[in-house]
Amino acid sequence: MTDDDPADTQLPDGYRLEHSAPRSQEYVRLRAIAGLSPRTPEQAAGALANSWAWTTVRASSGDLAAMGRTLGDGTWYFHLADIATDPEHQRRGLGRAVMEDLLARIERAAPPHPYITLLADPPGQRLYRSLGFVDSAPSLGMRLPR
Repeated sequence: MTDDDPADTQLPDGYRLEHSAPRSQEYVRLRAIAGLSPRTPEQAAGALANSWAWTTVRASSGDLAAMGRTLGDGTWYFHLADIATDPEHQRRGLGRAVMEDLLARIERAAPPHPYITLLADPPGQRLYRSLGFVDSAPSLGMRLPR
């Protein structure tokens, strides 16, 4: 398997995992309906073009069902972002499949002990903890409001 090949992730029938970014309108739409902060098509352009890796899940119709991406330098620092599942497709393991695939890609590419971070909104915290994520204390996630 190469980094371009999806991992052997088990998905329900009718879904396929891909290593490609969604289209701009899909990205903006999925963020909105999944409860993430809204973004414009102009903001989407940078996310789509400049991420280290993307994992998407598509339904048999071709519609985007779930997505996630990794930002980082490709060696030691990786940040997971935009982990989202369409509410119509939730509770089927798609978010877990996206996370497991992104983590496997990081493990294959990075030297030992990569630093992997994410900001965990309440709906995803149980999933992230089940995958081994812990609070970053004593460090604290911070942001600069604009």
